[in-house]
Amino acid sequence: MTTTDPSSRTTVSALAAPEGGGFPNPGLPPHEHRAADVDPRAERRAERLVAAMFVLSILGTVLFVASYFLFSPTGTNLLAEPGTLHAVRWNTLFTGLGLAISVFFIGAAAVHWAKTLMPDHEMVEERHELGSDAEGQRQAAQILSDGIQESGIARRPLIVTAMVGAFAVLPIAVLAPLSTLGPLPGNKLHHTFWKAGLRLTRDHDGTPIKASEVAMNSIFHIMPEGLTNETENYLEERAKAAAVIVRIDPSIGQDEESLANGYNGILAFSKICTHVGCPVALYEQQTHHMLCPCHQSTFDVTDGAKVIFGPAHRPLPQLPIEVDAEGYLVAKGDFPEPIGPSFWDIHKEK
Repeated sequence: MTTTDPSSRTTVSALAAPEGGGFPNPGLPPHEHRAADVDPRAERRAERLVAAMFVLSILGTVLFVASYFLFSPTGTNLLAEPGTLHAVRWNTLFTGLGLAISVFFIGAAAVHWAKTLMPDHEMVEERHELGSDAEGQRQAAQILSDGIQESGIARRPLIVTAMVGAFAVLPIAVLAPLSTLGPLPGNKLHHTFWKAGLRLTRDHDGTPIKASEVAMNSIFHIMPEGLTNETENYLEERAKAAAVIVRIDPSIGQDEESLANGYNGILAFSKICTHVGCPVALYEQQTHHMLCPCHQSTFDVTDGAKVIFGPAHRPLPQLPIEVDAEGYLVAKGDFPEPIGPSFWDIHKEK
């Protein structure tokens, strides 16, 4: 029923409950058919649009791969000088744009397919007890089969072909950069710049160190003689060769082999932590422990730099040293094992 309040000139509507209580079932509004449901031409347009989106996804992948090689930050770059910040910007712009187009249009095609071509009929399913008997399983399988049929996959080869093509070329966007990662490292991780006869020099000025200059409980940060800015792959070689020497009283040494690889208590160890490669540069004179500042791995210098605390699992590799005729400390050779964090083939033959 409807009443009107003259003073306010507003209309108030009320739904009267039927006899016996409750409210009538309002029902469902009339179903509005989509254009593709009633017009074959609209259906064909929607199908072509979905296929076009998948094709655009393919073109996005092609753009990504082409941009990776044509706008390289360090190699060929059509819009900037290689090795500059502008080259990096153009590379980031075009590769990011290509990947965004590729992924976006796969999603847009799937959404448009579902909105315009997938079944749109309404159905009501009465509630019933859940069960998993044979009949229920048969019906579930039939529902899946009907869903596949209603999706139109079997009778829309254009969309299926375009979709398969889009998904097939998308992994190329991931695989293409892998082809430019360069050659495998081979045995490079097993060797450093250290060689037999190279003098130990101070890291800060490159001057050689005599054994007589190393005081008890002192620490020196060292580099191999001859490692200069003109050395090929200088930064890489410097990073691998970084080492320290400490001097302890030989009487407190617990590892005979470690003492034998030193000289009168002067021991040389890699400066690179065997956990994740941080520089081990903290030395406690009283405890003779070397500490990594990143994750607190602690190495006992008196016991061959073995790990006594922290996440590292290997001792610091020790550089075997001796003294030359002039009293300078020299290396007997390279580190006997790879420096730094462990890797899967660390124990293979050099």
